[in-house]
Amino acid sequence: MNKVKKFLYSQKAAPYVFILPFVLTILLFWLFPIGNGVLLSFQDVLKDKWVGFDNYSRLLTDKMFFKAVYNSLKYMIGTLILLIPFPLLFASMLNSKLMKGQGFFKSVYFLPALTSVVVAGTIFRLMFGEMDTSLANQIMELLGKSPIKWLKGEWTGYFALLIVACWRWTGVNILYFLAGLQSIPTDIYEAASIDGASKWQQFIKISFPLVKPTTVYVLTISIYAGLSMFLESFMLWKGNNSPQNIGLTIVGYLYRQGIEKRAMGYACAVGLVLLLVVMVINMIQLIATGTFKKEER
Repeated sequence: MNKVKKFLYSQKAAPYVFILPFVLTILLFWLFPIGNGVLLSFQDVLKDKWVGFDNYSRLLTDKMFFKAVYNSLKYMIGTLILLIPFPLLFASMLNSKLMKGQGFFKSVYFLPALTSVVVAGTIFRLMFGEMDTSLANQIMELLGKSPIKWLKGEWTGYFALLIVACWRWTGVNILYFLAGLQSIPTDIYEAASIDGASKWQQFIKISFPLVKPTTVYVLTISIYAGLSMFLESFMLWKGNNSPQNIGLTIVGYLYRQGIEKRAMGYACAVGLVLLLVVMVINMIQLIATGTFKKEER
């Protein structure tokens, strides 16, 4: 007992003791589920039968799966376009010395992220309802346009999904970028101002390059969030069966196969393909942004 206690309190063992909870968490909640999912993807769980690569072969001819992939990729691209440049610009404005009430705005920006997706999805579903009295159609009426069945059209439904995403995550990304901007020494801005650089030039030449690590992080989590989106779509269409599957995502298709149809083997194959797609896209963008390159000294 004393030897064990002495070992745990020794300097050599201390690092391993500290990382042990993290390692156990990875093993129990990441590696083990993935390993189990890989095994299930080669089985027909309902028939308790080993089917080999049949589930993956079925994916190659499954039009509904490719529809879900298309919807998820389209949603991911839209969120990347909206939820990276605009939050960075807003964070720069918020970081300005001329901006008053920064603490208030930080709190307000973060409130949507604390709101339940179930509640938010229900509210936005009512906002984009078919009735003339819905908020979106009232705005269309003010613009002199006819009411729209927002959630029954492919691109209008896509627009509604992006509105939900922007409402929920713009504030969070602003705070990420704000933290990155505040780590930049103010002396650099002062020197640039003395040299005659405008605020826009300071943003392009100083803020944008020096906030690159934060940008890469936000880009990485945005790719993951875009491809793994499910609950927003589920609540916006009040279920997993949107008109002509315009709101069906990869995770939604996984849910349909695994939970609704109880085809767990096929659902695991879908999940593993999703994992592979996310990893490939993230690796490409990490290489493209130079994350793995050694810094020049």
